[in-house]
Amino acid sequence: MLLLRFVRTATRQTQRGRRRNRSGTFEIVPPSDEFIRRAERYRPELLAHCYRMLGSLADAEDAVQETYVRAWRSFGSFEARSSERTWLYRIATNTCLTVLTHHSRRVLPAGLGAPSGDPSAPPGPVDLGVSWLQPIPDALVTPDAGDPATIVATRDSVRLALIASLQLLPSRQRAVLILRDVLAWPAAEVGELLGMSVAAVKSALQRARARLGEVSPAADNVPRLTEPEHRELLDRYIAAFQDADAAALERLLREDATLEAPPLRTWYAGIKFCLPYMATHVLGSPGHWRMLPTRANGEPAVAAYYRDGSGSGGYRPYGIVVLTATAEGISRITSFGDAGLITAFGFPAVLA
Repeated sequence: MLLLRFVRTATRQTQRGRRRNRSGTFEIVPPSDEFIRRAERYRPELLAHCYRMLGSLADAEDAVQETYVRAWRSFGSFEARSSERTWLYRIATNTCLTVLTHHSRRVLPAGLGAPSGDPSAPPGPVDLGVSWLQPIPDALVTPDAGDPATIVATRDSVRLALIASLQLLPSRQRAVLILRDVLAWPAAEVGELLGMSVAAVKSALQRARARLGEVSPAADNVPRLTEPEHRELLDRYIAAFQDADAAALERLLREDATLEAPPLRTWYAGIKFCLPYMATHVLGSPGHWRMLPTRANGEPAVAAYYRDGSGSGGYRPYGIVVLTATAEGISRITSFGDAGLITAFGFPAVLA
């Protein structure tokens, strides 16, 4: 179990969590079964919370682990003046705020400049100096068995458009907005956590909502796809790529579709730019791509592999591609070219 392994590691790094035995030497006290049982059930929602704050799967996982270490160290003094869930959220929020003092905000290419108007030009070099936003697997943040409305709400709260918009807010405004509008905490409780008056919390919330209204894309009035419709669209997208069929891909895209592919800064807006770019620089020949279906950020996604050029017949990892879609088609393709995401989503590092 991740919590048990990590907390045991932490005990070797601190005098806390040790007790003196009869011989007068210190021995490590493992975390109690009670702490593990009571804390581990909150992992998915704490991971979602840290991801909203940080915009990075890797950073969010580290923040959750640090949250559990801090919680375990103070578990003996937990006085139940609030619920365990609230107590853990307090620790997680403070952990994220600490992380944000040392990290720049996570972005997508659209947050760095205007779209390209030349789909025939090759993309520029990758930019590893930018802190790129990362996707998150639905499987890590969605309850295994729960109220369908809760599952839908969780997926909505981690959609890429929202996460990218949240990163534009100052860290404390971001925390206020998430605690008030996502978790529905009372203003007084938020103020106590962040050391703010109720009036200051309300003012920060108002400013955060106004900023999100400026930068967030307008909500579609087109009906959302059902789960079977999502899967059908995903199957058609996979078939179009694996067959290198630009015409089939064109039938899936909306006229206003956008294409982003971090760590490339170049991005495209409108099917008349996206489709020629993909046909010229991405699709290749039939069999160049292999894709496996998954879900990320509450949306259909694929784990993408490209053919190994060594002649072995195998496929190397490319990354995770997230599709934003409505009944009118795919409105946004966000293609995360990070091979490490493949294993983070639970897929094999290579395909035969």
